[in-house]
Amino acid sequence: MGLMVGGEEEAAVGDDPVLAPPPNFSTVEDRCVYRSGFPRPSNFPFLRALNLRSIIYLCPEPYPEENLEFLKAHRIKLFQFGIDGTKKPSVPIPRVTIAEALKILIDVRNHPVLIHCKRGKHRTGCVVGCLRKLQNWCLSSILEEYQRIAGTKSRATDMRFLGTYDVSCLRHCLHSIIYQYQGYGSKKRRLLYREESVQKPRIKS
Repeated sequence: MGLMVGGEEEAAVGDDPVLAPPPNFSTVEDRCVYRSGFPRPSNFPFLRALNLRSIIYLCPEPYPEENLEFLKAHRIKLFQFGIDGTKKPSVPIPRVTIAEALKILIDVRNHPVLIHCKRGKHRTGCVVGCLRKLQNWCLSSILEEYQRIAGTKSRATDMRFLGTYDVSCLRHCLHSIIYQYQGYGSKKRRLLYREESVQKPRIKS
């Protein structure tokens, strides 16, 4: 089975399809949370191999029909949070929308989950950075991860947002979050919150 990684494609073996990940694909939490740019039909075999339960989509534009058909065929839920991808520093990043997306992201019942925007750099980077704050990462590590994916396209407004975003309100709302470690000495973690804390999200299927 072929695999495309970092722009270099290995040859497919026999009739197996080449598994091409979406642009800027990477793992956030092993086997449960992933991030990327917008998936194209050529990326569908790769997504199928992830056994996704849900996708968090951070753009306001409607999801393409061919993508919706793929999700329906594989029983993958779509959670859409329309965040404008503006570069203007005068347009604030919507903190409430970020918090709502985080509630879906940390619910283990939605895992494995892929979170993406258009390029997987800015809106996705902000949500992942806020998740890292919930995981008690230090700010320097959060910004390093953001810059590693955004590269030369890093935005000062995003980094200021990550520096000032306060997760205490989210912790207060989700006071029953549990960090559950899998195995002795393992760095894997699953984030859970009780059934009664779940709010009904906007779901497209």
